[in-house]
Formats: sequence, structure tokens, C-alpha cells
Amino acid sequence: MIGRIAGVLLEKQAPELLIDVQGIGYEVQVSLNTFFDLPQCGEQVSLHTHFVVREDAQLLYGFGEKSERELFRILIKVSGVGPKLALTILSGMPASDFVRSIQANDTEALIKLPGVGKKTAERLIIEVRDRLASFSVAEGSSPSLPLSGRQSDAAVEAESALIALGYKPQEASRMVAASIRQIETKQLEAKQTGQSSSDLNQLTSEELIRLSLKSMVRN
Repeated sequence: MIGRIAGVLLEKQAPELLIDVQGIGYEVQVSLNTFFDLPQCGEQVSLHTHFVVREDAQLLYGFGEKSERELFRILIKVSGVGPKLALTILSGMPASDFVRSIQANDTEALIKLPGVGKKTAERLIIEVRDRLASFSVAEGSSPSLPLSGRQSDAAVEAESALIALGYKPQEASRMVAASIRQIETKQLEAKQTGQSSSDLNQLTSEELIRLSLKSMVRN
């Protein structure tokens, strides 16, 4: 079992990373919450890991926090939930929100996640609730990225991440575009009222993902 990996981050394209450990490149899959807390390529990175061995592949999943890995391990024990869906769930909402949804029996919140239908949501609540009774998660932070038009790094990463979550490319583009329009509207309102718009010009990729998911729910 590989429980931790530490090395140089060579490549990152949500949800996959390439980490160099003493000359060997390891492919690691991560949730969006972990992805947007990563350092820049070329810098050192350390992740908690879960190693999965299948007949046709050996897969390594990485997590910035031990609590996220523990939640992942709880999820893959649920009938019908494999590593891919577990990672999608962890990417679709913060771990703290997922725990609250389970504890509140909120199936409506769960079925908004890609790949989670009503039956899966109900099964998650039944099989996971007791295990989460004393579960606690850490709130992470994300590095700020400047938003400068639709082709910004944040927008491109957001679209890629949404596609990796299971959304169609056209839908991902629409969701991100709607979020950017919302941000541009706020910038215009700030200028009209004489308020500083510097804060609005700074947006994390994670925040853009969250705005995009909210726009999907509203529509």
C-alpha cells in the first residue's frame, strides 16, 4: 500500500497529476478540492494517497488532507460507488458540505452531483451516515488567479475540471461562461457605484467552479 507520495509536481491537468519521485513519474488522480490547493509545476508537493490495484490497471489517488482520503475510503465501500464516482463526489462539493448533506438526509443536494441518481443518493445516506457521525473535515484555501477574459487560466481550468467531473464539453463551457458574465456584471456594478473592483478581478479556479455549479442548479 502506498500511503503517501512526495516529489516534484511536473504536470497538472485536472484531475490528473504527474509527480517526479527520484526520477520516476507517478500519475496521480485528485479531487478538485485538492487540485486547486496544489503548488505550481516544478515545486515540491506531498499528498496522502490511496492505491487501487485492478486486473487491468494500478491507480493512485492523491489527497491534500487525510480527512479527504478517509472520506474517499468510506465512499468506495458503498455498494455501486467505485473510485471514479467517489472522486467525482469529492470534486462536486466540499467534503464538509457532503457530510452535512448526508447527516441531513438531503438527497436533493446529492443528486445534483454527476453520476449520482436518487437510488445512489439514498444508498449513500443509509450506508455512510453512521460512519460520518464524528467525521470532521478541514477547510482549505486556494491560490488566487487573475481573471482577465474568457480565456483566463481560471476559466480554462474550470472547464477542464467540469468535463472531468462528467459534464459534456458544451455544458461545461456554458456553465463557465454564465459564471464569467455574473462576475463581469458585479465588476460593472462596482464601477458604477465608485467601489473598488480589485477584489472582483481576483478569482480562484475553485471559486469559478463553484459559481459554475451554482449556475447549473439555477438553470
